[in-house]
Amino acid sequence: MGKVWNAVRAQFNKLANWFWTRDPIAQMQLEYDRAVEQMKEGRKGLEQYRGLVERVNRQVVDGEKRVQQLTAKIKAYLKAGDRATAGQLAIQLQSAEKDLAENKEQLKLHEAAYQNNVEKIKHATKKLGQVREKIQKYEAELKMSNAEAELARLSQTFNFDVTTDFGQLEQVIQEKIDLNRATVRVASDLSSEGVEEIKAEKALEASQAEDLLAKFEVDMGLKTPESTKIETSVKALGPEEAVAEEDKAITAASKQTETN
Repeated sequence: MGKVWNAVRAQFNKLANWFWTRDPIAQMQLEYDRAVEQMKEGRKGLEQYRGLVERVNRQVVDGEKRVQQLTAKIKAYLKAGDRATAGQLAIQLQSAEKDLAENKEQLKLHEAAYQNNVEKIKHATKKLGQVREKIQKYEAELKMSNAEAELARLSQTFNFDVTTDFGQLEQVIQEKIDLNRATVRVASDLSSEGVEEIKAEKALEASQAEDLLAKFEVDMGLKTPESTKIETSVKALGPEEAVAEEDKAITAASKQTETN
């Protein structure tokens, strides 16, 4: 059970430390407010203590008056020859002087204690003012340091370093751009692949077909071998010119057939 209790206390202490360090300015403000409340209570106590000092002071003043009155009466009775009454008053005077001396001593002590407490409260009030200024200063410095830290992080982020989020996003964007460009290039290359070979092959087939038609025309007696030079011309021409010549030859052969 002891271990369990220690573990629970450790967790509570951990939680308390987390709250304690979460907002130190608020903690300082709380301590300051507590000190102000204690100062108010101390001032009330000082006021009550001053009341005690004033009461003792009044007792001293009253004692001095009584001593003076008794002294005057004793002198008057001695002059009148009434020594018995003067003797009784002398005993009262002795007791009054003793009480007066004690009250004066108490007044001296209470007055010194009161002045000491006044000085302490004045000093504490001055310290509280300094603490309040420190709290305001620390709060401003803490906010400024937080802002500077945020700006530092943003400055590092905006450097577009590959280790930052912006740098990684930029790299992803560049990779997408490269991929899109690669797709376009592949599509372009595939669209033009073999076009010239296909054209050349078609031209060759057309030339071979023309040669065969020319042989048929010679065999059928439509043309003489000397007038048939299509094979030579086709071989000398390029693919596009060969196709054009092939069209012309087919058109001429068709007209010759219709005439016959």
